[in-house]
Amino acid sequence: MDQSKAAQTQVLAALAALAHVTRLDLIRLLLPAGDTGMPAGRIGEALGLPAPRLSFHLAALEQAGLVRARRVARNVIYSVDAAGIGQTISYLMNDCCADHPEVLAHCAHGAAFRPDPQGVGTTPAGTAKT
Repeated sequence: MDQSKAAQTQVLAALAALAHVTRLDLIRLLLPAGDTGMPAGRIGEALGLPAPRLSFHLAALEQAGLVRARRVARNVIYSVDAAGIGQTISYLMNDCCADHPEVLAHCAHGAAFRPDPQGVGTTPAGTAKT
């Protein structure tokens, strides 16, 4: 498999893993924890997830290269794999969207999004879609 096919396969796995609200919540929870991560028990408590369900979702994110796990004593600590997330975003921005100016305008750092009033997509907060 050539390098571009491998990258595409990784991105598809990452997007499939992120296509679930619980997994997005896990990423949002783990990102601020950085490399320190969080123990599985604390993650489950924070999101109100029973251990089997949490384990299922964390395994999907880990398999997609978006989360790492390490054992510390009796705890399993989970943290976001910044490289995996970065590669996914980079692929979408550079290989998929090819620096399309309208797409880039919607991806400004810290931009807030609101639903498009016409139901077509989203627009950056404070702008009107023409």
